[in-house]
Amino acid sequence: MHHIGVPVSDLARSVSWYEDVLGIAPNGVTIAATNPAIGAVVEVEKASMRASFALAGDNVLLELIQYDSPQPKPFTGRNCDVGVMHLCFEVDDLDVAHRDLVQRGVHVNADPVVLQDGDGVEAGALAGTKILYLRDPDGIQLELFELPS
Repeated sequence: MHHIGVPVSDLARSVSWYEDVLGIAPNGVTIAATNPAIGAVVEVEKASMRASFALAGDNVLLELIQYDSPQPKPFTGRNCDVGVMHLCFEVDDLDVAHRDLVQRGVHVNADPVVLQDGDGVEAGALAGTKILYLRDPDGIQLELFELPS
């Protein structure tokens, strides 16, 4: 995999948020395009876009993309909707990350959950893993994941 593209409504705001909140700093690679061939490739008529890349971890590039034209619709997807994907970031201590997110005013869906067998959960190999879902400034679902020690 080379990168994951995430359309956002405000590129500068999202670049800043992903760096400040998740520690994913831009790597200096940017692109801008207002070009019929690019629009055809992404199947967006009269596309005009700008993007910034950031390295998440050791080998995953995150591409934050703002379309200036056409006007994008706000994100309204739910985790259960076909095609809606989420980014998951591994953390060393989910409880510390959770406290930090709450202090920063980040929307956290619910308190962290530890995956355990029982009560409607079959955790399997993920037993003992802690998970937390949150939303970025556009309401895009993200996940934090702490593996059992």
